[in-house]
Amino acid sequence: MQTLKHSVEKRLLTASRAIFLRKGFQKASMRDIARASGICLSNIYNYFPSKDALFCTIVRPAITTLEQMLRLHPDTTEPSDLQTLAANDPERIIRDCTALLSKHRTQLKLLFFCAQGSSLDDYKERVSRQYSTLLPQSPAGTDGKDTISGFYNRLHTAWMFALFEEIIRQKIQPKDYEPILRECLTGESWQATHSHSL
Repeated sequence: MQTLKHSVEKRLLTASRAIFLRKGFQKASMRDIARASGICLSNIYNYFPSKDALFCTIVRPAITTLEQMLRLHPDTTEPSDLQTLAANDPERIIRDCTALLSKHRTQLKLLFFCAQGSSLDDYKERVSRQYSTLLPQSPAGTDGKDTISGFYNRLHTAWMFALFEEIIRQKIQPKDYEPILRECLTGESWQATHSHSL
């Protein structure tokens, strides 16, 4: 019985993922998912109470990995931004970002480009607000040595999401993740450009 339940859930999640990728959350319907999965509409609700629950279940592994990487998850320690993490331990953050994109590219694509109308529609904004609250900061224009402004926190969160979005949008191949991330996170391209201009 448990094996059958797992099989049905897997079919539903596989079909839903394809529908959400093609139509986006807002335009996808439970009837679309029922047809694609071959599971009757009424039976779907025995497994998932709503279309939103299906969508959230699909993208949850990517969110969990991302938030653990950024230390926003309850099981991790202090929060930090990508630039700080990269400065302190560049190899670790490059490795973690590469693993995130390699393992969860499809889920990230859904989260960043297909979530309109879902409960995760404002996910990036929520993370930005959480960063501004959790990261150490000082008022803009003050002389705090070990703190940074809320504006800086939000800017770097936006930059992080833009980096991931562009890698997905440009259909960068997995073999190129590491060199691109290294270039962006360590500032190698910026340093090379400015050294040539001097």
